[in-house]
Amino acid sequence: MMAGRKRKSLALTGAAKPLQVKKDHKNPTDSKVSPAELNKDDLQDDLPGDLQGDLQHRLGEEFFNQPCISLAQALLGKVLVRRCADGTELRGRIVETEAYLGGEDKASHSSGGKRTKRNAAMFMAPGTIYVYSIYGIYLCMNVSSEGEGAAVLLRSLEPLQGHPVMRQLRAAKRKEGAQQLKDKELCNGPSKLCQALNIPRCFDCRHLASDPEVWLESEPNTNPPEPQDIVSAPRIGIESHGEWAKKPWRFYLRGHPCVSVVNKEAERQSGNVMNNLGPSDVQSDTGQHKVKRA
Repeated sequence: MMAGRKRKSLALTGAAKPLQVKKDHKNPTDSKVSPAELNKDDLQDDLPGDLQGDLQHRLGEEFFNQPCISLAQALLGKVLVRRCADGTELRGRIVETEAYLGGEDKASHSSGGKRTKRNAAMFMAPGTIYVYSIYGIYLCMNVSSEGEGAAVLLRSLEPLQGHPVMRQLRAAKRKEGAQQLKDKELCNGPSKLCQALNIPRCFDCRHLASDPEVWLESEPNTNPPEPQDIVSAPRIGIESHGEWAKKPWRFYLRGHPCVSVVNKEAERQSGNVMNNLGPSDVQSDTGQHKVKRA
């Protein structure tokens, strides 16, 4: 922790004791059961009574099993849910993502097919959580997709539920006496959303389709964003990677106040995301291997 930052203990949001299910599938590396073999009934049957029914809108593995660029767009509007130790749920709508294709993508942690202990989750089944640290202090949360070493970074959320807890968690990482955050500032950045939802490093390699403490949902009676509502812009913080820094693989909801960085130039261009990408960009994504092995 950086000097001058106040430490606070939040028993409310401590790591919850993992729920026991019929098959040990929380960490794909420690189980012989792949997420593809699981279904919602398996998990539902073993949940305590007060948690029954929570899986109705939960996104299953089939949602994540799509090319990286497609998943980055499909995640917009979906809801990230974090269940705390006491049963409190923190919820935020995804409003900004970045696609990292792996392989030829020089800005990706898996560039050139490089596999390390740090990026192992990027090579696991689609829907696997990849949590890594930056500057040795902050965390970022990613979701693996179809394609060898491909994953989507979750950049920003719109807080939906649990604002007081989110504000307390964010305040614990800020200098004492700092001005109180506005709602739109609670999750408007990759490390901020990890702080606000208490996403720890140990969530790395878990799977969103089956984990009892964190998952994704689709909102009922809500249509996906239209192409004209999605802005396609260059990714952030990778300027040293030359031409790869210019790839328009950051996606966000046009006009949303919780977006971390607005790109006016990108917004002036066509609202059709795929037209912005260009044929070569699309081919580099869909041309990847479709099978990922844990």
